[in-house]
Amino acid sequence: MRVVILGASGNVGSALLDRLAADGQDVVGVARRPPTRGWALRQAQWHAIDVTSADAARRLATVMRGADAVVHLVFGFQPSHDAAYLRRLDIGGTRAALEAAVAAGVPHFVDFSSLGAYSPRAREEPVDESYPTGGITTLPYSRHKAAVERLLDDEEARGRIAIARMRPALIGHRTSGSALLRYTYPVWAPTLVLRHLPVLPLDRGFRAQFVHVEDLVDAVARVLEQRATGAFNIAGDGEVRRADIAAVLGARPVHLPWRWLRALAAATWTLRLQPVDPGWLDLAAAVPRMSTDRARRELGWSPRFDATAAVTEALDGMMNAAAADTPALRARSWVGGLMDVVRRGPVSYRRLI
Repeated sequence: MRVVILGASGNVGSALLDRLAADGQDVVGVARRPPTRGWALRQAQWHAIDVTSADAARRLATVMRGADAVVHLVFGFQPSHDAAYLRRLDIGGTRAALEAAVAAGVPHFVDFSSLGAYSPRAREEPVDESYPTGGITTLPYSRHKAAVERLLDDEEARGRIAIARMRPALIGHRTSGSALLRYTYPVWAPTLVLRHLPVLPLDRGFRAQFVHVEDLVDAVARVLEQRATGAFNIAGDGEVRRADIAAVLGARPVHLPWRWLRALAAATWTLRLQPVDPGWLDLAAAVPRMSTDRARRELGWSPRFDATAAVTEALDGMMNAAAADTPALRARSWVGGLMDVVRRGPVSYRRLI
């Protein structure tokens, strides 16, 4: 099977590339910045394409010809202060990928949606894939995920290509540690601060679902093998609570209500002291809990790692600035990050990240 992965150098993309190559599949990697060394370079044919470029659909169609499936992973949440660019990347990039796949005659398109596509929870019980996907309106990432769901609905109605939608929980993977630090951690703070955090200020009601990247790519591999269609919620067993995160960080949990935490996040984001849009806290407070029954029943999938194991690995990766041999997963340098701010501005503003 020949599979084209858009966004193959990132966290999920590199793990999926590794899995499919190990399974003996013919993998084509597409990234804005393909790797120039290491294992990822050797396991795929690579093409450098920016999905926001004017000729992206044409160039992608050329790469996709003869493929059995396309997995679309390209999506962004930085630069968080440039919503127009993120819209072109997230929605425009997905539109270009869909147009290219149809033009190239690809029979199967696997899109990465997210738990962030879901509307705010209306009940405490876990929701299945039929739950409304209106997003959390205060977070651009979530609005864009919801908009992409409408693009996929429209294409499904045309009947030109089989479409699957992966809706994973938050993703844990050790080698994404440096990338997470670059995109979510204040550039002025060395990693040492995270390893010696005295307190964790967070609402006592915090809870979140996580999935380990290996379990996620196992689900994708099953979707590809079965040419499955429709949406699939993917999450590890259990939920992560405030105490779980505090235990990994070795910090003391302190209750800070959502409204105060959001006000603090909004102020520090506006002042460019940290790069994360405060809308992520709205998502954390409102997103429904997902049921994974469909993936278990129809794909024969089940997670090997629970939610706590996934978040533990992600935080360990951040505390140790873990990295891999792709530009997207390169090692984080505190001094280098400060120099980037001086030369090109904060990560929440610059487009070449």
